Amino acid sequence: MIRNISVKFIIGFFLIFSLSFLVLNQTVKESIQTSNKKIVTSELIGLKNNSNIYVRQAFLINHFSNNRLYFGQMAEEMANDLNHATGSSVGVYTVDGALLYSSDKSIPHLNGDLKEAIEGKTAYSITYDRNKASVLFSYPVFIDGTKVGILRFSRDFSLLYEQSGRIKEIIFYIAMAIFAAAFLFSYILSRHITIPLVRLTRASNEVKSGNLEVRIQFRRKDEIGRLADNFNEMIDQIGRQMTIIRKDRDHLQALHEQEKRFFDNITHELKTPLTSILGYAEIIRKKGEADRYFFEKGMNHIIEESRRLHDMVLKLLEASRPNIQIMEPERVDAGSIFKDVCESMGIRAQRYKKSIRYEIQNELIVYGQGNRLRQLFINLLDNSIKYSTDQAEIFVTAKRADTKIQFVFSNPSDPIETDQIAYLFQPFNLGNRQVSEEGSVGLGLSISKSIVDEHGGNIRMTNENNQTIVTVELEYMNVRKDGKPI
Repeated sequence: MIRNISVKFIIGFFLIFSLSFLVLNQTVKESIQTSNKKIVTSELIGLKNNSNIYVRQAFLINHFSNNRLYFGQMAEEMANDLNHATGSSVGVYTVDGALLYSSDKSIPHLNGDLKEAIEGKTAYSITYDRNKASVLFSYPVFIDGTKVGILRFSRDFSLLYEQSGRIKEIIFYIAMAIFAAAFLFSYILSRHITIPLVRLTRASNEVKSGNLEVRIQFRRKDEIGRLADNFNEMIDQIGRQMTIIRKDRDHLQALHEQEKRFFDNITHELKTPLTSILGYAEIIRKKGEADRYFFEKGMNHIIEESRRLHDMVLKLLEASRPNIQIMEPERVDAGSIFKDVCESMGIRAQRYKKSIRYEIQNELIVYGQGNRLRQLFINLLDNSIKYSTDQAEIFVTAKRADTKIQFVFSNPSDPIETDQIAYLFQPFNLGNRQVSEEGSVGLGLSISKSIVDEHGGNIRMTNENNQTIVTVELEYMNVRKDGKPI
């Protein structure tokens, strides 16, 4: 089975042209033969009419009756006269086909045309000898309805058939040239179509194998050129979609890994304090207050671990709650809240042998929710304490910058890769940092970002020269002396 379209084109064109050429050649040949036959018939009819006139005049001039005897007597004279008049060899025969006289002794006597004439019919036969064509024409002569003899002519039509042969030869070569040109044109046209299709097939196979870098360039503006352009655009679109799919896949994989880490962390962080609380509670239940020191130590541990569990549960609830403002926003002195948080978080920093230094301008008014901003400052300071280096000094500032209020948290820390910073604001993501306090499940920055987003601000983090800087920007609310916004 032929599968190559170019081979199909060639075979199809060859068969069509071959059959067309044979049909044309046979049609031309038959047309020329029919034309030659008509010419020969026309000339022979004229020859018969003229010779009949001659015979009738001869009978009238000599006042002979219409008998066969006189026809035989004037056979030689009649043959010679007709020979000079018509340019044809003439034979005169009796009604029975016996030769009376012939101007050319080489004319064969026993032919079909003579037999037909004996039977009273007019007939002729064509004889081909190499490049010559001669016609033997016989017909019975009637005088006043009486058959008196037979006239037989031998006429040379070689020139006519030679011209016909030349015409057929010319037509043959012209047809050959036309069909050769048509076949060549068809072959070129088929290649003009099939070669791009072959290239498109190869390119599509490359794409099927996963190679999306293949491209097709055709310098043509026809349908195939547009098909190539569409093919290239399709590959570009597939490439873009594949890129999106890969990014989505990587993102989903990262989310899956992040979720797994979260559940591992949260399971560990919930299990550890619960185990500790349960252990101390069981010992206290057995010993009661018999060992006062252990009793107070155990109760303090239970309280601290319970608070830690409480904080973790609050953070989980905060991360999972819908981003809906429950309280109506109002005029808030963010600087005052920030200062209060810094002072209260300073006690927590001392537990880790760290310190907080702050510089806060007055009248840092924003439009928002005071409790949410307090939670924002607590989360960011808590992060700075947990992830700063040992005995670090955490420096925070709050000031106006044009129409914005900037809150900057700066602390020395371990290096953080740039591509990891953006992921730190996602829920349950701790990046590559080493957690310095138990109970951290990567929710602080995520909650902080949601609070900033609620207030129409922005938050960003940088890490350069082992220094982590978190910057929060909120819109400054300009107010009049009476406390109303301008």
